[in-house]
Amino acid sequence: MIIKYLSFVIGLIWSYSLIKTHSIFNKKTALIFKLLISKVSWLTFIAGCYFGYKNFSIKATLIGIGTAVVLVHLGFHFLGSYLRTKLGEESLNKIKTFFEYALIALIVYFVFNWFQ
Repeated sequence: MIIKYLSFVIGLIWSYSLIKTHSIFNKKTALIFKLLISKVSWLTFIAGCYFGYKNFSIKATLIGIGTAVVLVHLGFHFLGSYLRTKLGEESLNKIKTFFEYALIALIVYFVFNWFQ
């Protein structure tokens, strides 16, 4: 039962972290990310909540959801603070821009290969 509950919480952390990730990108990239990845992550998160409701008590489900959300927000906060101090704001913006363009190129690549 513990392994089942831990996989429930890990699944919620995974899907909520992908939901939270779209807030990092700029507006154009966030739109693409939101349409293609975040929507599926919301469905996964909701399905995970339903799974928790069906298999555990409502109290255990709410504790799992709360734990997942808090851990993701703390992880993003501490990782952002660490990267800002370690790399600096300017280097972090350059890396972020590179990943935004790489994400767009990767999506375009997969869309073109999907139609072939």
